[in-house]
Amino acid sequence: MKATRDSFGEEIAKLGESDSRIVVLDADLSKSTKSEAFGKKFPDRFFQMGIAESNMISTAAGLALSGKIAFACSFGAFLTGRYDQIRMSVSYNRANVKLIGTHAGVAIGEDGHSQMGLEDVALLRSLPNFQIFQPADDIECREMLRFVLTRPEPAYLRLTRQKMPNIHSADWKYKLGKWDLIQKGAGIAFIGTGQLVHSGMEAQSMLDTSMTIVNASTLKPIDEDLIVQLAKSHQMIVTAEDHYVIGGLGSAVAEVLAENGIGTPLRRIGVRDFGESGTETEVYEHFKLNAKGVAEQLKSFISSKAA
Repeated sequence: MKATRDSFGEEIAKLGESDSRIVVLDADLSKSTKSEAFGKKFPDRFFQMGIAESNMISTAAGLALSGKIAFACSFGAFLTGRYDQIRMSVSYNRANVKLIGTHAGVAIGEDGHSQMGLEDVALLRSLPNFQIFQPADDIECREMLRFVLTRPEPAYLRLTRQKMPNIHSADWKYKLGKWDLIQKGAGIAFIGTGQLVHSGMEAQSMLDTSMTIVNASTLKPIDEDLIVQLAKSHQMIVTAEDHYVIGGLGSAVAEVLAENGIGTPLRRIGVRDFGESGTETEVYEHFKLNAKGVAEQLKSFISSKAA
């Protein structure tokens, strides 16, 4: 069990040994984003920018355009709250900046809505040149980090504070835009991302129904071929994400279905209101993002389809 923010901190410190182009910037949250591990190891390549995310993003873009690979770290809500700098300094310039947005979704719990990145994917999906990743475990996070180092495009890694068990084997390799088929079934194709993959897997054990489970770890580009395949072979598609239901994974899947003229019913599990303060367990229960809540929603979807 490991939080993907911890995976990032450990892995970026390792990667810094083999690639001197890597620089890391943080906005006074290095203990929380776990970038402090890199800072302790490579203090001359670590820039603590203070509570000034706009400056951090613009500085990261300048470093990238000077030949560096810049990792700019903060809570996802604070990064994408500086959308204008991302839009102009990073995306428009095709700057080789990797945004590391930790504490994604309502799962951060007690910190409350002001700290919860719930519209981050929606904002960055709209920008040209961006790739968006959300690993579901430690192994996948490390693989994604190694992958983005090989690509010049701007990227956003959406990372968690909550710990998640591994669903991948140690020798698993990441492929851009290709989603993992975790479990084959029939009837419902459940497409989850991040922690919701695990909620779906647990919910499956509570239900007396067959279900395909997919890990949608790349949110841009998405796996259009698999979406079409699932839509043609299943009675319903269900997406699940710790993000607003508008603009994230559910919207991306809906776009593919509409553009291909496929009428397979789509149901979206996610957040539909402002976040609430509470423990991770309490908040996930409130928004029905835990296994029990996902199972209840799946039962409701099945019942409505049969009616």
